[in-house]
Parts: sequence; C-alpha cells; structure tokens
Amino acid sequence: MTRKKRSNPLPTVDEFLGYRPVRGEFPWRTGEDGRVSVTVPKFTSKAGVGFVKILRKENTFDANLDALGSFVWVMINGEMTVQEILEKVKEKFPGEQNIDQRLFLFLQQMRFLHYLTY
Repeated sequence: MTRKKRSNPLPTVDEFLGYRPVRGEFPWRTGEDGRVSVTVPKFTSKAGVGFVKILRKENTFDANLDALGSFVWVMINGEMTVQEILEKVKEKFPGEQNIDQRLFLFLQQMRFLHYLTY
C-alpha cells in the first residue's frame, strides 16, 4: 500500500527558523503580571454566530498565555524571524530545558488555532 504525499510538507528546521510569524487581528492586552490575554471569537461561521446570539452569550473568550507565550506574542510582528525570536527567548529564559522545542510547539499551536500566520 502506498502512502499519499502530504499536500503541505512539513518545513525543515532551517526553513522554520526563517519564518516571520504575524499575529492575527485579535484584541489583546498585557496584565500587571506581564502576561498576555488574547480575545478570540468562539465561532466565525454564520451558524455559530447565530447560535451564540440566540443564547444571548458572548462570542469571544480570553486565551491567557503563560510567561513564555506572552513574551513571544509581543515579539510576533511579521518582521522578526523565528530564529531571532528564539535568540531573545534564550536570553529571557536562560537554563530552561527544551526551550527551542517549547517555542516551536507554541508557534505551531498558535498557527493551528489561527491566532497567527507565517
């Protein structure tokens, strides 16, 4: 049995380090503790938005980022590469185990949730 090729092949590490992440157009704020809270919609489809209206509920929620995520979120501006962000993260969190993997996972999760693009 032959496996199908992925239509979107995964990038190499070098390719990923060259990406320039861009935040989505979401309101966000920094709390007194320096942690970022991003306000994102629960639903974007007409059906979902209509359902929330019927229930008279808010169609947004706050995604509260941890210290690493908050530090990275502020730097995501479409100008800095993942490599440059990683260097800043290593300076800010010296001695942290697997910090590069944590950064990569954070960025991929934010992309999966459509909070950022490359």
